[in-house]
Amino acid sequence: MRLSPEAHGGDTLAVEVSALKKTGLDKLVETILLQAEVMDLKANPDRPAEATVVESKLDKGRGTVATVLVQKGTLKRGDIVVVGAQVGRIRAITNERGQQLQSAGPSEPVEIMGLEGVPEPGDNLNVVENENRAREVADYRARAKKLRTTSGPTRTGTSLESMMAKFKDSTAKELPILIKADVQGSAEAIVGSLDKLAHEEVRARVVLSGVGAINESDVQLAKGSGAPIIGFNVRASKEARDLAEREGVEIRYYNIIYDLIDDIKGVMSGMLVPHTRETFLGNAEVLEVFNISKVGKVAGVKVVEGVVRKGAKVRILRDNVVIQEMGTLTTLKRFKEEVDQVQTGQECGMSFGQFQDIKQGDQIECFNVEVVQRSL
Repeated sequence: MRLSPEAHGGDTLAVEVSALKKTGLDKLVETILLQAEVMDLKANPDRPAEATVVESKLDKGRGTVATVLVQKGTLKRGDIVVVGAQVGRIRAITNERGQQLQSAGPSEPVEIMGLEGVPEPGDNLNVVENENRAREVADYRARAKKLRTTSGPTRTGTSLESMMAKFKDSTAKELPILIKADVQGSAEAIVGSLDKLAHEEVRARVVLSGVGAINESDVQLAKGSGAPIIGFNVRASKEARDLAEREGVEIRYYNIIYDLIDDIKGVMSGMLVPHTRETFLGNAEVLEVFNISKVGKVAGVKVVEGVVRKGAKVRILRDNVVIQEMGTLTTLKRFKEEVDQVQTGQECGMSFGQFQDIKQGDQIECFNVEVVQRSL
């Protein structure tokens, strides 16, 4: 990082700032203080606190732990707060060194404990006068969030592989997923990465994104939503594992986000309708048509371009107009013997099953069809 001359008055040269090398830090602090003074950045500490959640997690020993940055007022132990759609009473405040504090003022980043649930990064913390008021605000925020959330139709089946197979034969374009992570920041990062995978034909639908161990309620929700459970740096309880096995709910564990996203991307790619690619093999012209008992009409043809190959697809043209799309060419004979292919200039016999309207002069076009799987 470099500080330009304009950043600190324009009367000194650019300064190299490196936390690793511990160089230029005094100039950085000086510049920040100068800018704060010029911009008149001030906060009133003598008012109820407002803060923003930076990170949150569910700690096994301490319960919900949230890192917040106080922006206005002073946050004190014992304050009743509403954070996003969560409520609680502050029972502990610690700084970056793990020291217990009685209060935290503007611009102080601290960890707080005492919330009933895990808030999301970016949620606002507000101190309120009593618990009833806190729950009223939290309920309003929860309802507003629910209205903003678009929920899709639920489906059965929870294995990623089974869902991929099902979606190939379905018009559905959503992949339901339930995510549990160790911290809220990880869950948000996963959801954000999945959002970036959204395609006009397919997208991931997160039915739940939360923190903490995978429990029985998660398994029940996954079963009802037709979603697999993705665990990032968390594990399922024994009860949840047993229930998942009984209900056929798949649980996948990850500790690297890139691996998680790559797997989901692969499943979503499998949900895309594949492209078909046609490869021309050859043309043949019908020279004569024979009526064979118990077989029907058999065409005597001459290959005029490329090759005709047993097992390939064929179509019949008359005056360069397609009159019949056939399936696979199953009968190809030369001198009463079955052959695999016939080259340009050679003659052979073909039959076309139920299609009997073959005439002299018709053209037989032979081609292969390759199914090309698409990817995101």
